[in-house]
Amino acid sequence: MLTIKDKRFVPFIDQNKLKNRIVQLADQINQDYQGKQPLLVVVLNGAFIFAAELMTHLTIPCRVTFIRVSSYQQTASTGVVKQVLGLTESLEGQDVILIEDIIDTGLTIQDVSRHLREQKPASLEIATMLFKPEALQMEVAIKYVGFEIQNQFVVGFGLDYDGFGRNAKEILILA
Repeated sequence: MLTIKDKRFVPFIDQNKLKNRIVQLADQINQDYQGKQPLLVVVLNGAFIFAAELMTHLTIPCRVTFIRVSSYQQTASTGVVKQVLGLTESLEGQDVILIEDIIDTGLTIQDVSRHLREQKPASLEIATMLFKPEALQMEVAIKYVGFEIQNQFVVGFGLDYDGFGRNAKEILILA
């Protein structure tokens, strides 16, 4: 059990299971993007650990850039997407993989995807470490999913509770 601020969390997805699944996702991306050089667009802050681990297993030539958006307040999605830091380069004609830590309502990823599609990439696919289908409020096409989980609050491996808990080496669930 781990206490973060005023909440208690228990183990949910351990390090080995995370790493094994990320290796599988990387293998799939390596096959799908053979002969291409995708740009990974990582949504900060939560996806940075997932993206870093994923990149260490990619054998295709690829580049990475970061964007920052926010839609959470404590343990609930606000439903309002606020872009904090945007792209500084053109995506036109590039193969783009949007990397997210978790997709629940779909509001954030849909807004970000729309913003990226306006720049006319050659292709745009979504990769997420965690997906909560029960929480989904709109259709989202996710090509690469690490784990489907129930609609429960999780922290660790980049995910946070009010800014804390990102450094946990596994995924923890609210007790």
